[in-house]
Amino acid sequence: MKRKSKNKKVAARHRRHLGIRKRISGTKARPRLCVFRSLRETYGFLVDDERGHTLVCESTLALRKRGSLKSGGNKDAAKVVGESLAKKALDAGIKSVVFDRAGYKYHGRVRAFSEGARAGGLEF
Repeated sequence: MKRKSKNKKVAARHRRHLGIRKRISGTKARPRLCVFRSLRETYGFLVDDERGHTLVCESTLALRKRGSLKSGGNKDAAKVVGESLAKKALDAGIKSVVFDRAGYKYHGRVRAFSEGARAGGLEF
């Protein structure tokens, strides 16, 4: 999966993401917890890579539509998304996951998201 981008930072993140994806993959018993962040929103997915299915997903966009959040592009919102995703995963019978930071540095919203997922009961 090669992507062309004029932005060097985005291209570097995609390159790091491909390296990470070579090493990790999710199964039905232990899915991959993938995080994506845009400027305004934070998204989280639990993916079964063997079948190519998304098992559970959550985002700040969905939470803002439900009236739970005011803003989607900050650390507090990312933590709430992680906790909400963990609750949905536990309801679906998923307790253990593999964390995929998608080429992002582990700080800020990505770290808050993972801490929220851990606080919600997921085991990495």
